Amino acid sequence: MALARAWSVALFGVDGVAVEIEADIGAGLPGVQLVGLADTALHEAKERVRAAVRNTGVSWPQQRVTLALSPASLPKGGSGYDMALACAVLAAAQTVPAGPLVGTLLLGELGLDGRVRPVRGVLPGLLAARRAGLRRAVVPVATLPEAALVDGIDILGAARLRDVLDWLRGEPDTLTRPAETVAPAPPAVPDLVDVLGQPEARWALEVAAAGGHHLLLIGPPGTGKTMLARRMGGLLPPLSADEALEVTAVHSVAGTLSEESPLVGVPPFVAPHHSISMAALIGGGQGLARPGAVSRAHRGVLLIDEACEWGSHRLEALRTALEEGEVRIGRKDGIVRYPARFQLILATNPCPCAPARDVDCSCSPNARRRYLARLSGPLLDRVDLRVPMRPITAMDPAEVGEPEPTAVVRARVQRARARAADRWAGRAWRTNADAPGPVLRREYGLPREATSLLDRGLRTGALTGRGADRCLRVAWTLADLAGRDRPDAEHVAAALEFRERSVG
Repeated sequence: MALARAWSVALFGVDGVAVEIEADIGAGLPGVQLVGLADTALHEAKERVRAAVRNTGVSWPQQRVTLALSPASLPKGGSGYDMALACAVLAAAQTVPAGPLVGTLLLGELGLDGRVRPVRGVLPGLLAARRAGLRRAVVPVATLPEAALVDGIDILGAARLRDVLDWLRGEPDTLTRPAETVAPAPPAVPDLVDVLGQPEARWALEVAAAGGHHLLLIGPPGTGKTMLARRMGGLLPPLSADEALEVTAVHSVAGTLSEESPLVGVPPFVAPHHSISMAALIGGGQGLARPGAVSRAHRGVLLIDEACEWGSHRLEALRTALEEGEVRIGRKDGIVRYPARFQLILATNPCPCAPARDVDCSCSPNARRRYLARLSGPLLDRVDLRVPMRPITAMDPAEVGEPEPTAVVRARVQRARARAADRWAGRAWRTNADAPGPVLRREYGLPREATSLLDRGLRTGALTGRGADRCLRVAWTLADLAGRDRPDAEHVAAALEFRERSVG
């Protein structure tokens, strides 16, 4: 009887758990028994691994092979265990030494010819391995740029199973080390100078960028709603190092990383089509759910264009993510959590016919109400800024005003964000939009004359408690943009005006 061990990793959302793989070769009829709550893809690994080993020129043991994956109670799935399974079996058969497998993570799918294919989730997998105390990792060579983002662990890349086996035998230079990484140039972002007119909407976009607030743009086609929304990314600051790793981990699990420059260093911008399924929006799939659009927009912007064309059930599904900053998806194999702290931009026409001028609308009042009713009250209560957009009446900048470029507006946004970051230093949040209402009311309370309008709105029922808190957050952002230490009555009134603007 012979026994050997190797290490791989199981992913639950963006959280990983190191998995110990034990291979036992004993008496009995030739065959492979896999235990440890493996899913269908992992059970199929028995045939993939056996074919890969045989086509590498190595004999598969002609005895009974038992493979145990621990913790045994943890559901495991996917094809990323293939390399670890093959090495554990061959080490148990004494075909290769078992010593180098100690403290080494093996991650990668095997082709039938022995190629090591890339898998999703390399970054969160390596982070989990580092937490578990593993000191080395062998990953598919195609994922080396992604793996190199993790410090504190020795990274090696393999193109074929034969290379891994030669490395285990002590042959030098059979595996590849990560190349020197060069910071990628930031992606080109459309400039605000392209947008003519719309001063109210441009100001609202600036306020939203400065404080991290959600925004609703409503107006007829061709007024620049989508153009403005797509320019939000140019106003937002780059992600911090921790945020970049957090966002990159989500995109790694989703399989959307670039092989050349995998680190996501700028806030992502995600704009799904209105025909998107619920699973693609929130997250889903067979077995353990994968991240949806709301998680791919984490720390960035989610644009819901033509919002009133979306099904109400999909729009309502956004509410929990907006409030809690994460989504929890339950499946038979377990519950996964994906981060989903994004800025929401809703853009919609005012009615189904959507003429260029509102006076030309042919919709009945009931039709308009039904159309806009798809944006429910609870959803709109979570949107801080609501802005109507007017038709453009001239193309000459001399008449509509010379538009400011993104660089000028971004400088004001960065100054306002810096003031907010100083104020919230040592807290768990960095932007005004994330500040809890109780903290704003108790520790940063404003004088009664500044909040009298909010009190009146609460008494008359025109404002909910959540709406009042959101007005306070916008007021602090307006004060930051104005360079003031605290909001005054004018800032609170301006914040309340953003919420009271009709969407009908």
